[in-house]
Amino acid sequence: MANPSFSHSDHHGHDHAEGHDHEHDHGHDHSHVPVVTKDNERKILISFLIILSFMFVEAVGGYISGSLALLADAGHMLTDAIALGLAYVAFRLGRRSADGQRTFGYARFEVIAGLINALTLFGIVGWILYEAVERLQDPQPVLAGSMLVVAVIGLLVNVFVLWFLTRGDSEHVNIKGAVLHVMGDLLGSVGAIVAAIVIRYTGWTPIDPVLSVFVSLLILRSAWSLLKNTLHILLEGAPANADSSEIAEHLRATVPGVRNVTHIHVWSLTSGRVLATLQVQPMDGADIRSVINQVEQQLKTKFNIEHPTIGINWDGGASCSLEQPGNASASHAAHSH
Repeated sequence: MANPSFSHSDHHGHDHAEGHDHEHDHGHDHSHVPVVTKDNERKILISFLIILSFMFVEAVGGYISGSLALLADAGHMLTDAIALGLAYVAFRLGRRSADGQRTFGYARFEVIAGLINALTLFGIVGWILYEAVERLQDPQPVLAGSMLVVAVIGLLVNVFVLWFLTRGDSEHVNIKGAVLHVMGDLLGSVGAIVAAIVIRYTGWTPIDPVLSVFVSLLILRSAWSLLKNTLHILLEGAPANADSSEIAEHLRATVPGVRNVTHIHVWSLTSGRVLATLQVQPMDGADIRSVINQVEQQLKTKFNIEHPTIGINWDGGASCSLEQPGNASASHAAHSH
């Protein structure tokens, strides 16, 4: 008969401390979690340097030409640069090993970076809208030729960065986020080009603040989505595909020997890394080791839960394949790393 203080980490042949050495020294397959590669880091860093450099060019061009649309697009490029820079820092910090005080390492820095980025976006949108109202009330002259040249170069820069980011591995959450930022910025460059052409051939300068508002709405949409997602993670919200009631129903339906599933808590450590704790009540005579293995497998494959901690609720159970403790209300945790 097996030891009553059964732990799933024993089943995997290593202790809990080894399983938490965050550099993936443990032997588990986390293939469903996007891997931070040197190629991803290089793409983010190069894209950051390109975007940041041209952001200054566009800001100067917007100031010289008097174009609010170019300044708005430069503001959007600033947020892109911040996002890319924070993503790169998150990549670097994410490689640092966990320790006794930070048992999950620095993975959540990515979420904090996203929150800072979102708040920055809201500030830039507010400034653009204020300036747009001022320009509509008191139209300013715009040098359409200079504006057009800078906007076209901006479009080409964004097209190149978009192409560069989508080469090779583009599944990591930071890469996807960067791609979305650059796509929005590309639309901003198109808006600035349209404004420059309209002003050049019609002289109607209000098109400049009008299209700057359009760009600011693109920024606002990104900002709201980013703020909502980061706050959801920081508030320990469950991912959309891992509702607790759905998890309980799925496990009861698919895992033989499961009578009930209770005390389910699911949350994200950061984007793409989901954790959960729950208690499983086995049926009479169930093979506990098999039940735990199957529950763990279902949580990983169906709900992408990387790190489930499974407690066994012995209440109501009779004989099992493993000895039950003397106290029927006790439960033992089975950890999966």
